Amino acid sequence: MSKNTQRPTDSFSGDDINTSANPQFDHVLQARLSRRNILRGSIGMAGMGLIGAAGLAGCASSAPMTPVAKALTSLGFKPVAKGMTDAVIVPEGYSAQVIYALGDPLSANVPAFKNDGTDEHFDQRAGDHHDGMEWFGLDEQGKPSRHGATRGLIAMNHEATTDEKLSSFFIHANGGTATLPRPTAEVDKELMIHGLSVVEMRKQGDRWAYNPASGYNRRVTTMSEAAIHGPARGSEHLVTRFSSDASKVRGTLNNCGAGPTPWGTYVSGEENWFGYFHRDAKDDTARKGDKQVQALNRYGRKAGAASRHGWESAGQADQYARWNNSATGASAKDDYRNEMNTFGYIVELDPYDKAQVLRKRSALGRMGHENVTFSPVEPGKPVVAYMGDDSRGEYMYKFVSDALWDAADASNRLAAGDKYLDKGTLYVARFKEDGTGEWIELSMKNPKIAGHAAFQFTSEADVAIFTRLAADAVGATKMDRPEWGGVNPRNGEIYFTLTNNSKRTAETTDAANPRYYTDKKGSKEQKGNVNGHIMRMAQAQPADVNFRWDIYLFASEAGADRSTVNLSNLTDENDLSSPDGLVFSKATGICWIETDDGAYTDTTNCMLLAALPGQLGDGDAKALKYGDKTVTTYAGKPQTPATLKRFLVGPKGAEITGICETPDGKALFINIQHPGENTAMADVGNPANYESQWPANIGYGAGKRPRSATIVITKNDGGLIGA
Repeated sequence: MSKNTQRPTDSFSGDDINTSANPQFDHVLQARLSRRNILRGSIGMAGMGLIGAAGLAGCASSAPMTPVAKALTSLGFKPVAKGMTDAVIVPEGYSAQVIYALGDPLSANVPAFKNDGTDEHFDQRAGDHHDGMEWFGLDEQGKPSRHGATRGLIAMNHEATTDEKLSSFFIHANGGTATLPRPTAEVDKELMIHGLSVVEMRKQGDRWAYNPASGYNRRVTTMSEAAIHGPARGSEHLVTRFSSDASKVRGTLNNCGAGPTPWGTYVSGEENWFGYFHRDAKDDTARKGDKQVQALNRYGRKAGAASRHGWESAGQADQYARWNNSATGASAKDDYRNEMNTFGYIVELDPYDKAQVLRKRSALGRMGHENVTFSPVEPGKPVVAYMGDDSRGEYMYKFVSDALWDAADASNRLAAGDKYLDKGTLYVARFKEDGTGEWIELSMKNPKIAGHAAFQFTSEADVAIFTRLAADAVGATKMDRPEWGGVNPRNGEIYFTLTNNSKRTAETTDAANPRYYTDKKGSKEQKGNVNGHIMRMAQAQPADVNFRWDIYLFASEAGADRSTVNLSNLTDENDLSSPDGLVFSKATGICWIETDDGAYTDTTNCMLLAALPGQLGDGDAKALKYGDKTVTTYAGKPQTPATLKRFLVGPKGAEITGICETPDGKALFINIQHPGENTAMADVGNPANYESQWPANIGYGAGKRPRSATIVITKNDGGLIGA
């Protein structure tokens, strides 16, 4: 999701809210093994045993899969140059086609999108800010098929909307209302453009098209009913006027990363949801010592905090009142003081079954979720999932199911989700100086949580709802915005993008977050971990509590100092900033890396890169000096254009995010989010002043307002993408 170095969302992005006293790193443990032995041990061979008939964390399929194809030894395309044109640029020999954009109808009864701000019926149209997505195959008869490669469903997040001064200005005729109270008609539209969509896609000849009349098409919005599952179900902290027994909630919000489960469903992370809520200035007093005041502060909603869009100002009706997170009634059953606690979860959707409501999986914790990715499943062993909390100074998590994997469950979809995701153990990561780490249990069994004086945990429900506070209690390692995770299908190693951290200082650098430097963007100086990095972790078995780590890739500008910043030796063919989306291809083993950048955008628009990942320990130690302080970190092998190269550059103002492929690896779907986001609201009526007019400028749809959209990339000779 959103970088948001430029947009108004900085004010509630969740960055800077972790003020816990946790050390930036574990400085206590002394290295017991040599670094060379740690990194060059037997993890590679141990990991190879995990593949089997795997349910991968990449985008290639929606059910347990066969082993990946033979590994590529080189990337088979000419790298795309950096650029700032208002277009999608792909390599020679490839074609990119827009197939599904903001406002496109999902019902035959909905009129075509006029794209002038007068359109309605967004509960039956594509939402805004296309983000994480996944492919779910169909056979030619329209039945679920994990092998379907020419017909299928894409389940997709609609994270947010391009906004300025409260209003989602591109979807309103005159830019909307930038003062409070907000008009109900505008708020009603904005409530509908968030959420999820499911849309049927089909290849016709050498072209792809979406089916606006498919019976599978579906929207889930902020108003759609959802069920709470896991330990938080029934908690007093989820009681609201809508659900006095805390069993159900409404909607999903600010969904970011996504992916498939091993049993063939779609899982999506709720990320910057807290910014949508308002709290009255005197709400701390009104709550009369409620421990939730501490939790509200930790999750970014201090008393008096203004909401992103002012939805609570649109009237007294329930759909507006729920966005006021203040204690205004006699009890929680009379108001929405707990409404914010109903967001921040991994949500699960069955894309094949519209009758099933969304399920919020509270056992996986409540945070600013990016995505969730799974280790390959093995019969008789637990299901293991990994997650990141995307804010500066937040943590990385792992969930291990109580239930042991049975391949027969793959056809049960949401029932399998109930079995494997509602009961288990949640862990948080601590990285150590010697290149090892540990997963620390977050439960009432851990005395540091059960006896935590600063916040009284009384149940597993408390741990599930106030996960950040539990992670604070056990001394987890603060990281530089953990975003997408992915698992390498060839050796089981786990990758996490750490997008950037403008608040990282020389004093707080540590082995896992080792860089602090100054970077120029025009005349402006940027400081911290400006460009981000990608962490790599390995375990002998997915459920193990110990791991080893190194830094696979240090993002950097090509011209930066190779001894202090450009530690991966990047060149003009593969330099990048702010890695965000990350998935592995089942068909080719390529690791696809997407950027959401504001630091390098004076030189290039955001991009997609293809990488041939190595193996943990293939590099060496690096020592970085900050005055009298020396930080030793562990870098993967230096990159070359043979192992990492730029595959795509996007339009102006756009983030490149959301990625999945057909099982045969011959069609790659990418989301282009918020093109033209730096346009001023005052210019909404003047297309000549739009930062971007994509995709209208290539002939897609009506009007000239920029639109988030899904593209499909194919190779002109019909071959594998990237090979």
